[in-house]
Amino acid sequence: MRTVNMREAKAHLSRLVAAAARGEPFVIARAGKPLVKVVALDAPEARHRIGFLAGRISVPDDFGSMGATEIRNMFPRGT
Repeated sequence: MRTVNMREAKAHLSRLVAAAARGEPFVIARAGKPLVKVVALDAPEARHRIGFLAGRISVPDDFGSMGATEIRNMFPRGT
């Protein structure tokens, strides 16, 4: 979440409020101390991206060991 200082909030209030209305809340701080959080009254729920590729990709069963032989061959043990 974005934090803006009081001066920036005053200078860009319209733009910040428009962003908050689109679901991008922000915090106004004074001297680095957070004072208020600005959110839209009907703020859309934050969209969780977990699982956004479900069903579109597949992970091979041997994913954790893919390329192990090639890597081992790149770093042979000393004689």
